[in-house]
Amino acid sequence: SSPSCSGVTKDLDGCFSLSSFMQLDEISRRNLELTRSIRYGTKHGSLLSVIDQTRTPMGSRLLQHWLLHPLLDLEDIRCRQQMIEAFLSNTAYLKDLRETLKDVGDIARLVSRLGALRINPRELLALRNFLILTDELSAKLKVFSLPGLDVFTSRLSGFEDMAELIDSAIVDNPPVTVTEGGIFKSGFNPDLDELLSLIHDGKTWIARLEDDERQKTGISTLKVGYNKVFGYYIEVSSAQKHKVPDYYLAKQTLVNSERYVSPRLKEYEAKVLSAEEKIKNLEHELFRQLRNHLASHLERLQQLGDVIALIDVYSALAWLAWQNRYCRPEFSSERALVIEDGRHPVIEKIMEGEDFIPNSTFLDYPETSIAIITGPNMAGKSTYLRQVGLLAIMAQMGSWVPARRMTMPIFDRVFTRVGASDNLAQGQSTFLVEMIETANILNCATSDSLILLDEIGRGTSTFDGLSLAWSIIEHIKKHKHALTLFATHYHELTELEHLYPDVKNYNVAVKEYNDQMIFLRKIERGGADQSYGIQVARLAGVPDRVIRRAEEILKNPEEH
Repeated sequence: SSPSCSGVTKDLDGCFSLSSFMQLDEISRRNLELTRSIRYGTKHGSLLSVIDQTRTPMGSRLLQHWLLHPLLDLEDIRCRQQMIEAFLSNTAYLKDLRETLKDVGDIARLVSRLGALRINPRELLALRNFLILTDELSAKLKVFSLPGLDVFTSRLSGFEDMAELIDSAIVDNPPVTVTEGGIFKSGFNPDLDELLSLIHDGKTWIARLEDDERQKTGISTLKVGYNKVFGYYIEVSSAQKHKVPDYYLAKQTLVNSERYVSPRLKEYEAKVLSAEEKIKNLEHELFRQLRNHLASHLERLQQLGDVIALIDVYSALAWLAWQNRYCRPEFSSERALVIEDGRHPVIEKIMEGEDFIPNSTFLDYPETSIAIITGPNMAGKSTYLRQVGLLAIMAQMGSWVPARRMTMPIFDRVFTRVGASDNLAQGQSTFLVEMIETANILNCATSDSLILLDEIGRGTSTFDGLSLAWSIIEHIKKHKHALTLFATHYHELTELEHLYPDVKNYNVAVKEYNDQMIFLRKIERGGADQSYGIQVARLAGVPDRVIRRAEEILKNPEEH
């Protein structure tokens, strides 16, 4: 088969070894906010919350797996890209396909319950409804020029018999339990129909018995009734009591009447009660047989859930790309990460009424392997670092990315050290946690890794922090050779550009106007000459008296 077709089969059957996936450590997952935002601790504000445009629970779970396990094989990545491009080729039909997917429930969960023989009648009816949709889904796929389309259609077909069997068996509004009866339609089983007719024809039999007894006894007011406590009975008023025949047995005395039971009525009661119990037992057995028969097709049903999840994810990523002007990233054997007008996929969606300022990235080893990014706090350094990391991961999971153009190598790992955190329960301060995470990166990164470091050394004294940051950059440059973005408020680190030709300075542009800072959110070539800490404090609302005194104090160390 063609590479694209074999790639589809690989995604369907999960034929990936651990070596096929990028290993994303928990620290990088957290810092990049892949599935949970740091601020809210929930899905809201995470990358997953933005890219998850899936319509089915199976698709949503598969997309999260893709996000946390980016691919390392270029052919596998290109296969996914081709599938997304095929869905993008006809966006009008894409919308129609997604509407059909919206009606598909959690087939995988139902099939799992079927495999465990725990599925109930109501869930079985839901499965039937989903099976009916497979033909419609298959027909709508055929309008796209999908690589390996026959792989999809073959796994979506052949469920008519199963759907018809469930439809012929289960009533329209079945119970949840399987032990109380009321599950099956009439006509499904002759023995069950016979028992049910005995129950359903009871009113006719009672009316006929009532007429017969009135004629035999001459008691015109005689009634045959039923209650849950005493069962079936013949009621005669006290005034007519003398007409009661000898074969009536007294059952209950009321104020104005007496209740009796006859041998004929007692026999019928026994038959009815026996029938009710037989119906429950028979329906339970019939449902068990039906469930076992359907479970014999478990593998096909599991494959159905897999193929629907895959169609859902491909079409969702296509819809995401079309709606948000994403581009198809390109991959190169050269160690060059080039992003033109990249955008943060989450922040651009969260910003209301504002245009996100795009930024470019150029890391092309050996010309530029490390970019040192300076600028004030709040200017957007951390956002920029996360943006680059998110785009790299999105690209390697096979997705389109928010950029005008992107070219990159295959990264074996993406390491991210962004933001401040502590672990006080284990006696670890913010700075110790920062150093532990940095040590992990320095020990595990390779020349094929992408390293994103933010504000290294800020948790200790200025000179300690600056020295550590300087040494860490030199270690990466001399021993790791990994493409690196290093954001810092130590603008002294810009001196490294003069020592190493592959270290380049960038800064987040700001403008000063009447002692006020204006953040331009734009990455420019060159280093910042100051940290603007006092200006940020003023912006945050620190009292003017404190600001003025800080400016006076600052003059002394700056002069030295």
